[in-house]
Amino acid sequence: MGLGHIEDALKHLSLATPQPDLLELHKLQTVEKHLGRCLDARKAGDWKSVLRESDAAIAAGADSSALLLAARAEALLRLNLLDEADLAISSASKLDYTSSCSSDTKFCGFLANAYLFYVHAQIDMSSGRFDHAVSSIDKARIIDPGNTEVVNMHNKVKSVARARSLGNELFNSGKFSEACVAYGEGLKQHPMNKVLYCNRAACRFKLEQWEKSIEDCNEALKIQSNYTKALLRRAASYGKMERWVESVKDYEILRKELPGDAEVAEAYFHAQVALKSSRGEEVSNMKFGGEVETIIGMEQFQMATSLPGVSVIHFMTPSNQQCCKVSPFVNTLCARYPSVNFLKVTNTAIHVTVPYPPYINMPFFLSPLQVDVNESPAVARAENVRTIPTFKIYKNGIRVKEMICPSQQLLEYSVRHFGI
Repeated sequence: MGLGHIEDALKHLSLATPQPDLLELHKLQTVEKHLGRCLDARKAGDWKSVLRESDAAIAAGADSSALLLAARAEALLRLNLLDEADLAISSASKLDYTSSCSSDTKFCGFLANAYLFYVHAQIDMSSGRFDHAVSSIDKARIIDPGNTEVVNMHNKVKSVARARSLGNELFNSGKFSEACVAYGEGLKQHPMNKVLYCNRAACRFKLEQWEKSIEDCNEALKIQSNYTKALLRRAASYGKMERWVESVKDYEILRKELPGDAEVAEAYFHAQVALKSSRGEEVSNMKFGGEVETIIGMEQFQMATSLPGVSVIHFMTPSNQQCCKVSPFVNTLCARYPSVNFLKVTNTAIHVTVPYPPYINMPFFLSPLQVDVNESPAVARAENVRTIPTFKIYKNGIRVKEMICPSQQLLEYSVRHFGI
């Protein structure tokens, strides 16, 4: 039953005992009912019902059926849920369906194994894995050469793959208008292909057709909302049109998707500067990247914490072992998040009165200590810093976070959270 072979399961159940197990019989009948509805819905092109009934059949006991998982994957694809479809067909591929399906087993009018490759080809093509798509549909046609759906999909996959290959060649040769046409031919065959839309958007960007580039990116993002290439190209196109609000919004999404990408961080920073400048706001103090800056006086501290954007202040002293441990990681964060200002207040005169036990499990353990130096005690007193290392995060001049002896995970999470 787990494989979805209802007839075989019924025969096995009837032969196993004189009186069939009524519970097992009910399960089989339930699977059979949902499987039948699933097949009928597919014939009608009702993909929501295909998804619902395949899920119901799997939940009822056919949880090892590669064919039902493939039907589920096909339904998800047709409902524009590409990531979920990819996951479902991957799960189906992991099952040993070749040994569980005879060569003449039929499913949805396909020879069973042909259907699996047929669905795989569609998802591979939609995901931009064109070579895999061609390989999968070739296998489907070898298994079931007389199936009309397989033949039609075979022609479509080959046509789209050729269009993409030609478009890439033309693009790499600098023939952007011709490449647009080639990608467009592929889209006529497969209008739900995010890669072809994104590639054509790149051509239109090169041709300075910013609005059309944005339109193609929008189409790609309808297919996969977190498609980073489309977001990058749309953000850049918005920038070319000086639509900075939209550009910044896209870069904010990209910063969450690609938190360690320096190019995205820099583009985001420049878009922020352009947006503020377009509003007449002060931007002369905004900076990007660089090393951790040292704060040595109250005036410098006040200026640093009032800057637009995000500033992370590290209160530390070089002679403290825990500060020495965390400082290299702060340098790493500075490189990883170049749009965030990292500053340190060193040689801070502080008096620690925190008792020993609460800090036993802290990653940067700090014993009570007295640091008696005089270079920047005013900053420590003004900020009421009594324990080092202490971190304070300011955003647009407002303190939004304070951490005492944070773990590396908490520190980076906080930087990412407020810096994006």
